[in-house]
Amino acid sequence: MGLTFTPLDECPGVEVIDPVERQRYRLLTPDPVQPTPASTDTFRFPVGSAVDIRTSAIVLPTVVPVYVRDADGGLVAEVKQFESAEVPADTYSIDLCTRIKTYLRVHADFEVSVSMEETRIEFAEEVDVRVGARSRHERPAATVTTTEDPLDVMAAVETFGSALKTTDPERSYPTLRGHPPALELGDSLDIPDTIERPDTGITLELPPDLPSVFVAAPLSYYLGASIRPGPSPRLLTDDGFEYSLAGPDGYERTVERTLKQLFFLDCVTRTEGFYEIDLHERRAVEPYVDLDFADLYDRPLSEQVAAYLGVSYDVVADHVPEWRLTTHIEPLAEHATQLPFVVDDLAIVRTPQAAPTTGTSAPAGYDQQLTRANDFTRSASADADADSGTTDYVEPQSDQTLEQAWIGDRIPIGASKLTQAAFENRLDRETTEGDIAITVVQNDARMAEEREIADAVYGNRSDLPFDITVRENLTTDELEAELRKSSDFFHYIGHTDHDGFTCEDGTLDARDIDAVGVDTFLLNACNSYNQGLALVERGAIGGIVTLNEVLNDGAVAIGESVARLLNSGFPLRAALTIAREESILGGQYIVVGDGGITVTQPSGGSPNRLKIERIGDEFEVDITTYPTDERGLGTIHMPFIGTNNRYYLASGTIGTFRVTEDELRDYLNLENVPIKFEGESIWSDSFLNKDI
Repeated sequence: MGLTFTPLDECPGVEVIDPVERQRYRLLTPDPVQPTPASTDTFRFPVGSAVDIRTSAIVLPTVVPVYVRDADGGLVAEVKQFESAEVPADTYSIDLCTRIKTYLRVHADFEVSVSMEETRIEFAEEVDVRVGARSRHERPAATVTTTEDPLDVMAAVETFGSALKTTDPERSYPTLRGHPPALELGDSLDIPDTIERPDTGITLELPPDLPSVFVAAPLSYYLGASIRPGPSPRLLTDDGFEYSLAGPDGYERTVERTLKQLFFLDCVTRTEGFYEIDLHERRAVEPYVDLDFADLYDRPLSEQVAAYLGVSYDVVADHVPEWRLTTHIEPLAEHATQLPFVVDDLAIVRTPQAAPTTGTSAPAGYDQQLTRANDFTRSASADADADSGTTDYVEPQSDQTLEQAWIGDRIPIGASKLTQAAFENRLDRETTEGDIAITVVQNDARMAEEREIADAVYGNRSDLPFDITVRENLTTDELEAELRKSSDFFHYIGHTDHDGFTCEDGTLDARDIDAVGVDTFLLNACNSYNQGLALVERGAIGGIVTLNEVLNDGAVAIGESVARLLNSGFPLRAALTIAREESILGGQYIVVGDGGITVTQPSGGSPNRLKIERIGDEFEVDITTYPTDERGLGTIHMPFIGTNNRYYLASGTIGTFRVTEDELRDYLNLENVPIKFEGESIWSDSFLNKDI
């Protein structure tokens, strides 16, 4: 499952391919190269695979920051857009901030330059270059068995910190936080001897009940903390520091704020480490906190935590990156097995205690969207919604994160439905170095508009290879065959009901298929929840489904938005979150399974969207970034807009930039992104053609 390095066919160079996460990146060279396998031991940072090539130059087809380090790890040069640096002959490690983390190892003199569109590393002559890369894909290193006893669950969660690759502030980088051990329920507690939790000198004392343990799991993981029972929740260090987790806003909110504060200040402190960057958030908070970040960087973790928590949360609150995910978990022992996957995302955990107030009501917009007399629904029959009023819904609420998820028996409104099968399917995802395979099925001739949109959207990126299959009016056998085929994304346009997909010769119930090959899907039809859940239980990783009736016109609009966003590298959950804002039908759609998965990789670093307003002769641009599983919380983002030369913590709105029209056009030419301009939703390629 390691990374591969393949010579390019159409031009000289090598392509780095992550066959599990379906990511790829090109390193161009003046002449053809033949990569040969090499040792990874020479690299300072973790590398999964490496090759040797011989070349006089390496050109990256995108703009990325470059860090040059000497043999001891000292920073020799940092090169950003519109900058260059000449480096004298010596042994160097060159850190490339590409979407697949890539390093070069070379003994030579060279020049690094970054222009508007590319990054160049030019050597005085042909030299041997070792290329190493690291995949984000990780599996749990071990499996812990726990009983349903809260004390045993507590001991199991305590092992999560064993996955951290470091306990210094650098662990705030997503690539230095490993996947926690898996959990399974059994008759006794069993922790493998291979699991070694770091001794960080930090303990969480918690009431011995499942809600308390579930909520604290991400904090325990991030701190590598031990956990023990106690009458009142608090954080303790071996140095005698105590911090109550039963704050005035309640236990869950206090744990959430504690995790965010510690993580954020680690992101600031780490600027004294391997990457001494100009971080916007450090400039914003440093005048208001009595912290010596240079001194803190080398302090033990327990001392860092005590210093961080001496700062009022209100001081940093406005600068903490918007969290990616809140996961609402019914506090039942059977759901403990999903905690490692939730914690791997560093999600905020909440545990609803009361019965859902939404009861059996339908999602918002259900009645209003059925009033269009000239439109038709995508239901399989006129009475397909007869039992819609008996469905048990729940509506998780949180205004603190970009996305919401739910673990429990009810059907969530406005949140993803997480399942154990989805996470396991992702871990077992088959490797592929081939094209991105997308299948579009249209099973009703009246829905040709959406199929035509899909034809135009999918595969229109020159930087990625696609294999698009379009099928129409399938029989049950033909549709089952398509679902069994291995594909990255399956876009269904047609009719479903609770019992199956409507086909030319009858109904196909996905629950009758023993295994499917599709990874992700959009079932753009009425009442497709049951069928989507069945696809996940039978091998898929995640998909978008509907909860009730949907009108065709509204479904076309949602389908187009989702298709464009997925094609641009947005994860399923983020794509639907954005698409919901564009239609009253948005409440009818949710994600089932793992909503963090992407169908394609983004053209740049983190997927982002813009809000643009005209201010006289200039423009104000708000940039909102969305984390992915490959570029999670802690990722840094430098928008190449105007005169900006600072880094920002990616996730949520990172800032507002005032630019001229020419600067705006230069920025929008870098990649095609969604835009909100004067109330209109538009994409940057269309915006550039407007007379603004």
